[in-house]
Amino acid sequence: MLSFGVKLPCWCFLLLSCLQSLSAQKEFFSSIGQMTDLLYTEKDLVTSLKDYIQAEENKLEQIKRWADKLDSLTATATQDPEGFLGHPVNAFKLMKRLNTEWGDLESLVLSDTTDGFISNLTIQRQYFPTDEDQTGAAKALLRLQDTYRLDANTISTGDLPGVKHKTHMTVEDCYELGKIAYSDVDYYHTELWMAQALRQLNEGEESTLDKVTVLDYLSYAIYQQGEIERALEYTKMLLELDPEHQRAKGNKKYFEFQLEKQKAAEDTSEKIQKKREPTEKKKPKKVSQSLLPERKKYEMLCRGEGIKMTPRRQSRLFCRYYDNNHNPKYVLAPIKQQDEWDRPYIVRYIDVISDKEIEKVKQLAKPRLRRATVHDPQTGKLTTAQYRVSKSAWLTGYEDPMIETINQRIEDLTGLEMDTAEELQVANYGVGGQYEPHFDFGRKDEPDAFKELGTGNRIATWLFYMSDVSAGGATVFPDVGAAVWPQKGSAVFWYNLFPSGEGDYSTRHAACPVLVGNKWVSNKWIHERGQEWRRPCGLNETE
Repeated sequence: MLSFGVKLPCWCFLLLSCLQSLSAQKEFFSSIGQMTDLLYTEKDLVTSLKDYIQAEENKLEQIKRWADKLDSLTATATQDPEGFLGHPVNAFKLMKRLNTEWGDLESLVLSDTTDGFISNLTIQRQYFPTDEDQTGAAKALLRLQDTYRLDANTISTGDLPGVKHKTHMTVEDCYELGKIAYSDVDYYHTELWMAQALRQLNEGEESTLDKVTVLDYLSYAIYQQGEIERALEYTKMLLELDPEHQRAKGNKKYFEFQLEKQKAAEDTSEKIQKKREPTEKKKPKKVSQSLLPERKKYEMLCRGEGIKMTPRRQSRLFCRYYDNNHNPKYVLAPIKQQDEWDRPYIVRYIDVISDKEIEKVKQLAKPRLRRATVHDPQTGKLTTAQYRVSKSAWLTGYEDPMIETINQRIEDLTGLEMDTAEELQVANYGVGGQYEPHFDFGRKDEPDAFKELGTGNRIATWLFYMSDVSAGGATVFPDVGAAVWPQKGSAVFWYNLFPSGEGDYSTRHAACPVLVGNKWVSNKWIHERGQEWRRPCGLNETE
């Protein structure tokens, strides 16, 4: 006797129940006429059984295609994990796959007998990204789109500068981005991504989504931005595909009514205007870059625009071999040093940290990486913030001799005391990772800044670049129009305070979103205490 270890769907049980019911009512062997009915019943059962088998085979075929696709993708990705995830679309799609698509696969497989896989998947899912992760990755893509002025098609085709692993976004991916923007009442990005989804559908891309669903979101997003005429055009396109779409029918009437009102108001306005005497049109004034909002200046600098270094000032910047006043460690092997900016004075040290040290620092930091924090001026304590998207860890000198060596190197090159400095902070910026404009030092309106440390204000900042970044990720200073680009193995240094102890407000800076690549940095915030004889006070505020 054969036994099948499969769970039959409800309709199979219904058909079997029918047979049991029939046999309970009569003895079929005593009547051929009645027995012929059983033949048709059996025929229906076989047809249903074949449908069930076909459904199971289709299910397995879907799973097989998914497994083959993921096998190829993970084989490529694991050869260079950081490089692969350095592409923001790859990072977004990883979040989407693990948070959404693996859940869909789980639902598909649940009726099967693969209990081992299901239990394993169920256990592993507790470590999967959440909705918050998927939304965060999507918003990062939107942030990159705005900062670097990328159109949706460029991102969708994966045609980004410096990419190693080019990847394509599906209609569903574009739709998902549009939906996330829609739930944030961000109709601008909703329009961009629903339009991209529609474009790909029109180009013949296969998708489980239909044009009606996409057009519904697209027309409404356009209407919310005040473009009623265009919203009406897309609504008509929707009704051509689905004439009975109730919401679209209602929207069409409403949009037409609003356009009539708008036209009537314009006609009235024109009549009033004609009665008035003509006036000369004023030429629009050109907005000075100094009057631009900080956000605009920040984004321009991230794109490499608006840098204010003149040729004359550039000619005064030099590179040199540096031994910090004949420090014994650097007399025979001085460090390469170059001026990055004049006011504020920003200097870069080349090849100041080795690849071996970088890997050790990353190895120590990775298990401890947590969402990066910022200084809260109200409480004087560290807290998380939406404007800083990265993870960080703190490393102390006594944990590993190499960290102590690095700390000592910073002291030797800057001439500043490290005993009162904060621990070495290691940060990793993920997809679209950034740190919006901020000061490193505490201002006068923050009397409790760093009070619990008892070491005074942050006098200076030392920043190691521990990776190259293919695109984006610059450190920019919006107030002075300066941009410093990551260079693996180098470090930049600047003073946050004047010798008088007053804050240098021109040091307000930001970390631009990483467009392509994986950005690792580590920094040392050096404090005032202990520097009294190393950097004597000045007599003037800005001295």
